[in-house]
Amino acid sequence: MLMAPPSPIPLLWRSDFDKFVVTANFQRRGWQRWHANHDFDWNVYWANVHTTREIFSPENGIRLGEHQRVNHFPNHYELTRKDLLVKNVKRYRKDLEREAIRAGEDPAVASRNASSAVDFLPATFTLPGEYALFADAFRKETEALLPTAKDDEDAKSAARPRATSGRGVASSSRASRDLSARARGRRKRPTWIMKPTGKAQGKGIFLINSLQQTKRWASASYAGGAHNGLMLGARGEEAYVVSRYVDDPLLIGGKKFDLRLYVVVTSFRPLRAFVSRLGFARFCAAKYVSSQSSKGDLDDHYAHLTNVAVQKKNAEYNEKHGGKWSLTNLRLFLESARGAEATSRLFKELDAVILKSLRAVQHVMHNDAHCFELYGYDMLIDEGLKPWLIEVNASPSLSATTEDDRDVKLAVIRDALAVAVPESFCGGSEVDGRVNSVGSLDLLVDDAADAAAQTSRARERRDRGAGHLFLSRERNRRGDF
Repeated sequence: MLMAPPSPIPLLWRSDFDKFVVTANFQRRGWQRWHANHDFDWNVYWANVHTTREIFSPENGIRLGEHQRVNHFPNHYELTRKDLLVKNVKRYRKDLEREAIRAGEDPAVASRNASSAVDFLPATFTLPGEYALFADAFRKETEALLPTAKDDEDAKSAARPRATSGRGVASSSRASRDLSARARGRRKRPTWIMKPTGKAQGKGIFLINSLQQTKRWASASYAGGAHNGLMLGARGEEAYVVSRYVDDPLLIGGKKFDLRLYVVVTSFRPLRAFVSRLGFARFCAAKYVSSQSSKGDLDDHYAHLTNVAVQKKNAEYNEKHGGKWSLTNLRLFLESARGAEATSRLFKELDAVILKSLRAVQHVMHNDAHCFELYGYDMLIDEGLKPWLIEVNASPSLSATTEDDRDVKLAVIRDALAVAVPESFCGGSEVDGRVNSVGSLDLLVDDAADAAAQTSRARERRDRGAGHLFLSRERNRRGDF
């Protein structure tokens, strides 16, 4: 059996990725690459999700030592698989509601507040299992968009010729056009986006605005069995989620964008997580046209999907900057366009969404002390500056499209290793208490430090109370009043 290398280090590292941003970080620390002929086992393994599954598989009988760290939690997919993320957030909402009711809150108020607390995911259903629920939600929304009988009657009334002056005729004609336009607008159908639960880089994604489109896709994609009107594959390997499409994204220069935010988690119980300041905005290469517009094209992925893997295929893709803005530049733009207060509120809400999503999986995640995780959060901002969580990636891309992109990813991995493999792991001194920042990482939450601080404050209050009681007794004993 292999053992831990003796002190002093260097540590031994291993990786499934020969990406510069990974290997350079290990080399710059003076660590040595592990090989199978080493006398000692590896210390830090930057593994892919498949290797992680093998490491923690009970059948393999692998037991990690105190000297080892791996960059994934055993069931990281509870957060990073689209269908499981939705399931866990829904359960978290119910937990919040139950806790509020137990605390004495009115059930209706508790339900409303719980729904508001997790209102960062668009309405989402898993297919094929929740197809009936999705179809019902789709039909209800479609009916809500249909013109009412009063709208139709008003449009007919406005269209009738009237014996009026020329100015009145123009006014009547204009009113008729407005009402007709309103009626047409209300006939717009809701747009939903369908994504395979186990794929990335924009693969398999498409937009729909009718149930018939879903059924045609199902019939073509799945052979061998039906489930709630949706065809299901023999092994069920291509499950999908369908989400209400955010049709009013914030645009810059007429183009849609989303955010890639990096989050490092070193523990789920107690929860400890950091958010990097080095995220970026990813822009579409084509101008955005709403799917509700007559000129909107649901199949135009260059206007709707921000994935770099998709955008690189567009002739308009800019190789120089990769269609990316740094978070710093985005913040400066928003402060000038929307104001400092609104921008500050937005970035606080982004942090709140990340924290709530981590709370949602906190108690289902296998909290192995050998693990840490670098997550890639994808967020969308709508026109009202409301953040929406699109998905969370367990293996955010390590490929660099530009020099700036390479520098960002080098720094993010550097800082992730700094908090996951601290100096104390390498034989250095232990850092006590709360660490508010490490390099580009800002502390989002540290439950252990918060609990320790709370205990310390309670002890101080107790000690002060005991001191006051002692002095009071002394004064009474001496007769000092």
